[in-house]
Amino acid sequence: MFHTAFETAAITASGLKYGLLAQGIDDVNVVAWAGDGGTFDIGFQAISGAAERNDDILYVVYDNEAYMNTGIQRSSATPYGAWTTTTPKNHPKDRPKKDLVEIIAAHRVPFVATASVAYPEDLIKKFEKAKNTKGFKLIHIFAPCPTGWKMPPELSIESARLAVQTRVFPVYEVENGVHYKLNINVKNPKPVEEYLKIQGRFRHLKEDDIKVIQGNVDREWELLMRKVETFK
Repeated sequence: MFHTAFETAAITASGLKYGLLAQGIDDVNVVAWAGDGGTFDIGFQAISGAAERNDDILYVVYDNEAYMNTGIQRSSATPYGAWTTTTPKNHPKDRPKKDLVEIIAAHRVPFVATASVAYPEDLIKKFEKAKNTKGFKLIHIFAPCPTGWKMPPELSIESARLAVQTRVFPVYEVENGVHYKLNINVKNPKPVEEYLKIQGRFRHLKEDDIKVIQGNVDREWELLMRKVETFK
């Protein structure tokens, strides 16, 4: 195991893989594990390069939607309307969350997927699939941070499950950039407000703000369903 700088997780993994191949070792799965800040932001250049080369590594992003271990600062994974220490409640984030999976899928890599800590069986299946797939793979894991989300730790799994049940965080996978598969089909979604109200980072939101978020979620789900139907 190597502990690297935030922005070097992907390139370190690529270097390890090529070093092993140079020694004739081709049966080792090299895994990079990084947070959303190190992935969506400061490490994105290296990730895009590894994906473009189709380096045979598995990149895992552990997404709790901010730079949680350095002071809860905003990242491009932070959702619209959320409080962080750099987007305080009187100036919450006014841009949507970066769609990392779609960006990486556009590189036409073999396998990209989302997963949630609230659905471990699905997560295990995706790691098994990635382990047996050659080329660049990315698994995007949704994982709440009680401190940064201003909620009790015992609500962590409930909030992660609500993110899926409200369609805030769809659970799906993409093969070769075009074949979309929905892993958890939420046919009767709960209102987004149920997900927002248990988190202090959204406590400042007004009714109109919640309507905007609900509209964004509905639109993104519709777009995803079109891709699933078109490319299945």
